[in-house]
Amino acid sequence: MAYVDHAFSISDEDITVDSYSINNKPPIKEIALAVSLLVFGVIFIVSGILMTANRVGGDRAHGLFFTILGGVLFLPGFYYTRIAYYAWKGYKGFSFSNIPPV
Repeated sequence: MAYVDHAFSISDEDITVDSYSINNKPPIKEIALAVSLLVFGVIFIVSGILMTANRVGGDRAHGLFFTILGGVLFLPGFYYTRIAYYAWKGYKGFSFSNIPPV
């Protein structure tokens, strides 16, 4: 009989294997937070670059601040959105349990 690893299934149901239960439901709040961090990070990076190029506020400091803030928002947003996407597609080694609760 072939061994089937149920830890990476895409179903929305709880799967009972032996004596433990695996919950593979997507965490909606955490994924929404990750996607919003990603979107706002991209918006801040683009607006910061435009502000720096056009010297909005009289100097380049305002644009540089927005670009750095966008990078700080973008990095965790991209990381957790990527984990959620790979877990949803069922790639080996990725699970919704890798996303920390809010």
